[in-house]
Amino acid sequence: MKKLLLATAVGALATSAAFAENHGAGAKIGVILGFTGPIESITPNMATSAEMAIKEVNDSGMFMDGMMIEAVRADSTCVDAAAATAAAERLVTTDGVVGIMGADCSGVTGAILSNVAVANGIPMISPSATSPALSTAEDNGLFFRTAPSDARQGEVMAQVLADKGVTSVAVTYTNNDYGKGFADAFTAAFEATGGSVTATVPHEDGKADYSAEVGSLASAGGDALVVLGYADQGGKGMIQASLDTGAFDTFVMGDGMYSDALLADIGSGLDGSYGTLPGTEGEAAEAFAALAEAAGFDASSSYTRESYDAAALLILAMAKGGEATGASIAANVMDVANAPGEPILPGELGKALELIAAGTDIDYVGASNVELVGPGEAAGTYQEYEVVDGAYSTVGYR
Repeated sequence: MKKLLLATAVGALATSAAFAENHGAGAKIGVILGFTGPIESITPNMATSAEMAIKEVNDSGMFMDGMMIEAVRADSTCVDAAAATAAAERLVTTDGVVGIMGADCSGVTGAILSNVAVANGIPMISPSATSPALSTAEDNGLFFRTAPSDARQGEVMAQVLADKGVTSVAVTYTNNDYGKGFADAFTAAFEATGGSVTATVPHEDGKADYSAEVGSLASAGGDALVVLGYADQGGKGMIQASLDTGAFDTFVMGDGMYSDALLADIGSGLDGSYGTLPGTEGEAAEAFAALAEAAGFDASSSYTRESYDAAALLILAMAKGGEATGASIAANVMDVANAPGEPILPGELGKALELIAAGTDIDYVGASNVELVGPGEAAGTYQEYEVVDGAYSTVGYR
């Protein structure tokens, strides 16, 4: 990522430290997600996951000699940059957060980063903002993400189609940074495999009727419709309109479409469709699933693992730096996230803090097998799934 002048960074990070000092002995972490808007069915479990990590740390009593951490929620709306910026400003100036778990959707994440985080020296770790454009955003070393870029997901989705023998598809995407970046990445990767994109049509969220967009796609044809949108808004509308008109009956879905609410709303019309989303398997995933079950929520819901990891990394970075400040987070995230060090799984945050206090290096594996590369983003693996008898079924991981 492009870095701004060092003097600007030092001044902004000092501001972050001042906020922490002015708001008492505890530390506050902002949790900013789209609790309203096109992914509102997904975000509650994301927030619960992040707050589960915070509770785990508080229960351990091992953070900064027993300092408590408080989660402060704010609504990004996912799509309204002005509202998201205002919400983030309140987190910083009124609530005094030292770091932000979020935001969720790429457009609002970029707005918060440029308008709030950089200006105030507040680090952000997004669990779900996947636009490739964020890899080169001017961030002053303050932006990280536990979800991989859609440049990678586009390649994975294209390979899934190639492996299935699909040679032509139509594409629709939500008309924002996330959708456009994902569509571009997918199209380039699919055409590189020899596939053909018959038409690419954006859609707006919040419309009552998507028949015009579906008509354009149907006239171009294709073996399936690739839907790179949101499960609670335009993506769902495009699928329903396609089924109602008979335009398409097989859908290839990106991560923003993975939602139990979508299954409930569309029903058997999704059977035979398939898609991708960030995911992993193995010991780390199993440990997180056990924690989620005990906490009473579904670990398989979108971006729950990445949300737990984002919150955990904010905390562990502060502990590594010995200060509950934004400067401490920014300076130490990459260190605690990567090898070498003692591997740390979900449920072991107290152990991690104890090791850090003893001067021992840690390698935070977390719930999503965290490995931050390049500009501070996840290398990432993806879950391939299909819809069978009205339910999601995992095919494998790539």
